[in-house]
Amino acid sequence: MKVLYLSAWYPHRYDAMWGLFVRKHAEAVSRFADVCVLYLMADEKVDQFDIVEQTTNSVREVYVYYPFTNKPVLRQLTKAVGYVRAFRRGFAVVRQKFGLPDVVQANVLTRSGVLAYWLKRKFGIPYIIVEHWTRYLPQNLNYKGIARKCLTRICVKNASCVLAVSNMLRDAMQKCGLKNNNYQIIDNVVDDFFYETQKSNTEHRFRFLHISCFDEPHKNVKGILNATKTLLQQRTDFELILIGVGADWKDVVQYAKELGLPDSIVHFVGEQTPLEVCRYFAESDALVMFSRYETAGITFCESWATGTPVITTPVGIIPDCLTPQNGIVVQNENETDLCEKMSWMIDNHGQFDAEKIRQTAQRYTYNNVGKRLYDVYCQVTGKTNAIINK
Repeated sequence: MKVLYLSAWYPHRYDAMWGLFVRKHAEAVSRFADVCVLYLMADEKVDQFDIVEQTTNSVREVYVYYPFTNKPVLRQLTKAVGYVRAFRRGFAVVRQKFGLPDVVQANVLTRSGVLAYWLKRKFGIPYIIVEHWTRYLPQNLNYKGIARKCLTRICVKNASCVLAVSNMLRDAMQKCGLKNNNYQIIDNVVDDFFYETQKSNTEHRFRFLHISCFDEPHKNVKGILNATKTLLQQRTDFELILIGVGADWKDVVQYAKELGLPDSIVHFVGEQTPLEVCRYFAESDALVMFSRYETAGITFCESWATGTPVITTPVGIIPDCLTPQNGIVVQNENETDLCEKMSWMIDNHGQFDAEKIRQTAQRYTYNNVGKRLYDVYCQVTGKTNAIINK
């Protein structure tokens, strides 16, 4: 089966992490089908169309970087025109080198959905939608604009299937008026090496780990720091490691200093590679998150894959996947509750079995997620589900 991915987000030459979860879906599917990704990006550094072809872990990737003007009056117009022209050029390459796909997967609406809808009208190719975006959640609700809403409703209505990365996101999309008779849930993918990691036997203080993009309205890292300060007034037999960078990173680091949190307890280690993140999980006792909203939360999946329990607010996949065996929930915005749960985790961590936690995360492997997506493609195309694991 030939599958074409169209995505608003995807790793590119300026940001290797942007939309990485979409590439992981493509890599998972590539174990069972032929996958080609077409990614279109407005690039102020080019003055003509730049088409780049490459292969990443069995996934063919066609990038089209297209020029646009930064002049305020013409910026949006030139980007829109450039996007359409880039698609025509990119799809011509796809059709020549890959052929017409059997099914299209539109990742992150709305533009990718419009292209998928056009391909369905033009060639009769069915398409599915996979959505990750937080814009539909009531805590964010950045789903605005009459034209955007109209186009999005059309795209969703005509899709053969809509896959959301959590029940919470699915419900939010439906409340926004995005109707489809075939909504389903799809998991994100966790890299294999997380499952292969063994917990460190090195003696250390109880170690909390936090990982985020340091977007304060979203992640509420300052709330974790406030709870940590309160906990330090009660006990000092722990430490907190914070991984990541982002728009509010400097502000959060400064806030920690203003709270008087000692460097010997609170460690900001910045951006880390996936393998380094995995190592930190191996050396940590619990993941702590205090997000105001999430659509899924891949960090939860990675934590469980390493056998690490989580402390978190009830966001993203947590209502669907958290059990007494793999973590505990804290109340939204309740720093007192977070402090109490952190203290409880220090004293009761022995109740959690790393291997049992790891078993609950098997659903996030490349094989299991890829098989799930392949099943959906077979459903919408009517093709026989005869899997050949490549």
